[in-house]
Amino acid sequence: MAKKMKRYKCTACGYIYDPVRGEPKNGIVPGTAFEDLPGTYVCPVCGVRAKVGKSAFVALDKPSRYRCVACDYIYSPEQGEPKNGIEPGTMFEDLPETYMCPVCGAYAKVGKTAFVPLELE
Repeated sequence: MAKKMKRYKCTACGYIYDPVRGEPKNGIVPGTAFEDLPGTYVCPVCGVRAKVGKSAFVALDKPSRYRCVACDYIYSPEQGEPKNGIEPGTMFEDLPETYMCPVCGAYAKVGKTAFVPLELE
């Protein structure tokens, strides 16, 4: 069974580090747990520096909904997508890498990497 990795929020600016997405532009591959980031990790939005470092981030415990950046479709773990064979309760990180947005994925080839986590309410 895959390890459940938590998302972390920067307390300075609200940026959310999502291990499912990683930060490829910063050399952090998808699937990198927050705990595995170097101690010198810097928030890519506000630049919280190493003297504060990862302690500026807090864990987000609840599962999040994810929004497709192309069409604004929202994937909700609570609902899943039963019509597409995805049972309610299926976490976003447990979706296959081949997952496509059910709204725009078929014609725009929008896959899992085009989803961003929504802020918890």
